[in-house]
Amino acid sequence: MKYAVVLGDGMADEPIGQLGGKTPLAYANTPMMDQLSETGEVGLAKTIPAGMKPGSDTANLAVLGYDPEKYYSGRSPLEALSIGVPMLPTDIALRCNTVTLSDEPGIPYAERTILDHSADEISTEDAAVLVETVREAFENETYKFYTGTSYRHCLIWANGVVQDITPPHDILGKKIGDYLPEDPKLREMMEKSFDILDNHPLNAARAAAGKHKANSCWFWGAGTKPALSSFTEKTGKKGAMVSAVDLLKGIAVGAGMQVLHVEGATGGLTTNYEGKAAAAVQALLEDGNDFVYIHVEAPDEMGHQGSVENKVKSIEYLDSRVIRPLYKALAASGEDFRILVMPDHPTPIRLRTHTGDPVPYLLYDSTRAAGTGVLYNEEAAKTTGVYIEHGYTLIDKLLEK
Repeated sequence: MKYAVVLGDGMADEPIGQLGGKTPLAYANTPMMDQLSETGEVGLAKTIPAGMKPGSDTANLAVLGYDPEKYYSGRSPLEALSIGVPMLPTDIALRCNTVTLSDEPGIPYAERTILDHSADEISTEDAAVLVETVREAFENETYKFYTGTSYRHCLIWANGVVQDITPPHDILGKKIGDYLPEDPKLREMMEKSFDILDNHPLNAARAAAGKHKANSCWFWGAGTKPALSSFTEKTGKKGAMVSAVDLLKGIAVGAGMQVLHVEGATGGLTTNYEGKAAAAVQALLEDGNDFVYIHVEAPDEMGHQGSVENKVKSIEYLDSRVIRPLYKALAASGEDFRILVMPDHPTPIRLRTHTGDPVPYLLYDSTRAAGTGVLYNEEAAKTTGVYIEHGYTLIDKLLEK
């Protein structure tokens, strides 16, 4: 038996008037999901434990079978694992986003508005230039900067203190003054980063090309060195991860899973969907893995951007360019297999950020011809009566433990 999780990050949503009162998932043309749901199980799972903030970190840990209340130590430390950052037990890791702030002349930093948490999904190559400029200005024995992927980077604070700082995607369109860190040094570095980056030649070129400037650092997601148990020891399965983002790669590194690198995988709408599917098929059918986790960030990014059209498109791409080729390859292989399709959390267009509501899942088993008999979407999932209170136990249903 082979096992695959296809995770559409932030795919769940709310009914939208523009879509005739349907969610993007219900509205999208998804013939492959429809086919799988004919005989698959559709239900709801709560991936965010009560009292924990809804994020891809806690939610994806849960989908992989790790109880977030036990294993979660902060988002950035997981990303640091992927980047290969050495961490001491006394270190604090923080995410360092390269964000877009309003650039009106002469106003205080705290009066600026956050326009874009990703600076138009800045390329890793452009971001690396800006992170290097920040590193030259601020790095010392206490603060170390590391380049990640796209807008997602890392700051290691030696002997630091965990800070609860609001994620930038939670305050899009708001003035930043009420959300700046309490620690004076972190706040100072963020403020000075604007002075350094706003007029940087690379940002001048981006602005001239009609792109958002990546004109400030934003620190958040602080935590200590993580300690995940081995995925293989926990499940008895050899697993692999396909993702463009450091968070998921870091979880995989911490869990001892194989991390697959796909050329052109960006975490955006134009990511290499076919490459991800091909890598997953190879991992399962050629490289001896029992389990593969395919993470696609695009629906979440489109939710943060507030783009109804592109969120629908991202879900359709997931269906036709990831799930379909994966299904066809597994079906042709002669192997028995199960595919679990789900989001980690909702990212409603209305809010442009995450919520902790239960998410719909679709579990298909090639050896069974009976299921819940409904299409796969949020409203249909509510009608089945199938509900997984502790999301981290859903993997046991997938693996039939």
